[in-house]
Amino acid sequence: MRLIIQPDAGVEPVLTAIRNAKKSVDVLIFRLDRADVARALEEAVARGVAVRALTAHTNRGGEKRLRRLEMQLLEGGVTVSRTADDLVRYHGKMMIVDSRILHVYGFNFTATDIEQSRSFGIVTRNRRLVQEAASLFSADFDRQPCTPALKLLVVSPENSRDRLAGFLRGARRQLLIYDPGLTDDGMLKIIADRIKAGVEVKILGNVATKWNVTGERLPGRRLHVRALVRDGRCAFIGSQSLRKLELDRRREVGVIVTDGKVVRQIQAVFEQDWAQTSSGKTEARKAEKEEKALQAAS
Repeated sequence: MRLIIQPDAGVEPVLTAIRNAKKSVDVLIFRLDRADVARALEEAVARGVAVRALTAHTNRGGEKRLRRLEMQLLEGGVTVSRTADDLVRYHGKMMIVDSRILHVYGFNFTATDIEQSRSFGIVTRNRRLVQEAASLFSADFDRQPCTPALKLLVVSPENSRDRLAGFLRGARRQLLIYDPGLTDDGMLKIIADRIKAGVEVKILGNVATKWNVTGERLPGRRLHVRALVRDGRCAFIGSQSLRKLELDRRREVGVIVTDGKVVRQIQAVFEQDWAQTSSGKTEARKAEKEEKALQAAS
């Protein structure tokens, strides 16, 4: 498993995956304004790769762009399907290469998300995870129902509320949370309960105030990531915020990560980002003062 860190990695991991495809590329698109990504898909078709693109039936302010994108991809030989309108939005970001490599992103294929925003992506060859994601893609492509069975794949609205509630409840020491819009009462109650139980909770993003749980704004950078780290041992990366709409009424896709190296990488990035916040700076000053006091005492 490999972690993509944005904006550090840029668009290259996406382009490299498409360019290295030998047989097939299945890609779920919510937004795309990167000409280089569209061109890479068309070039893949030209060299004999079967490319399927599942485009969102709607996104905020982007109806005409989506339809133009569909026409562009069709003209380039890509097989295009539009998501059903049974859910408010199909907001997941996912790509499957040669039926054996899965990419799950928190970012869209846009310049703003890739070049200016904190976000993550996961690349994995886990066979069962790839197969489960491929089944979901094909079902959505053909507008058929699909119920994911693998616990590592978190899909809204099918299983995300249960999976993510269980993830939060399992915290014993620490929860690190990236979330642009944490507003779901059920999830906030669990987080508040964990705080009462002595769990250290740090949140980067906007949080509803109802449960007296606070978040910190990330200075100088747009936040477009949904990620959790629990006790430094497992993590979640996906497209769903902990809010009702994204848990219960939209298609969202995420992955539970147990790879220790990747979890540590996510935690390290969070800690670097946290250090830039008001709370992070206060904690650093306090630690420095305590260190000086210890040195003076010795």
